[in-house]
Amino acid sequence: MKGKWALVTGATAGLGFAVAEGLAGAGASIVLHDLVAPKQAADDLRARFGVEVITAGVDLSQRDAIEAMMADLLDRCGAIDILVNNAVVRHFAAIEQFPPERWEQALAVNLSAPFHLIRLALPAMKQRSWGRIINMGSIYSSRAVEDRIDYVTTKTAILGMTRAVAIETARSGITCNTLCPGTLPTPAILDKIATMATTSSRAVEDVTRDYLGERQPTQRFIEMNAVAAMVVFLCSAAANDITGASLPIDGGWSVA
Repeated sequence: MKGKWALVTGATAGLGFAVAEGLAGAGASIVLHDLVAPKQAADDLRARFGVEVITAGVDLSQRDAIEAMMADLLDRCGAIDILVNNAVVRHFAAIEQFPPERWEQALAVNLSAPFHLIRLALPAMKQRSWGRIINMGSIYSSRAVEDRIDYVTTKTAILGMTRAVAIETARSGITCNTLCPGTLPTPAILDKIATMATTSSRAVEDVTRDYLGERQPTQRFIEMNAVAAMVVFLCSAAANDITGASLPIDGGWSVA
């Protein structure tokens, strides 16, 4: 992937950073985005992989900020060849208690930002007759869960966006797909399990097994580097004809 520029949103840590690692390991130059420019993460990628890395600290709920960022990146990079829409916000509340401002923020970051980033990245991709757009969905793109209406709604809608973009770009050398991970070992999930273990006076290992067993038949966390590897695969020549797909990486959860 040398000579390609990849923009990964929400990439300070967790899944976003794992995806950036995978792409950097394949030789791509990286734009690391987060609300605050992830300088330390960028230094880490440069040191380990010897690739160019640019940081961008931008609030994706603001269209003007997105447009300014993309104008700067296109000027500096020529094109964003690979776009990974990973950034997400979520709030936990029943619908009748859900703060309207949190709903608006989720629509802006989780749905409108991918739309704006795609529309701004596409012209340069089309000029080069090559591009990869990967939207990060979730198991909750196809299933519901209580008290997370913003997350379920936006992760479901991203599938429709993916299909629409795939159809419009089918003859342009560009692909657009959604990855739908199950439960990842994110800090938030690990903290939740640790709290459950403390509250119930049980071993963390036992609570983890039960927590995952209610969801993923494999009873294992989804490895972040496995999701990153799928992103790298989708950017390869072997995936030229995979577009408009919703690909589960969920340990069998979606078929259980």
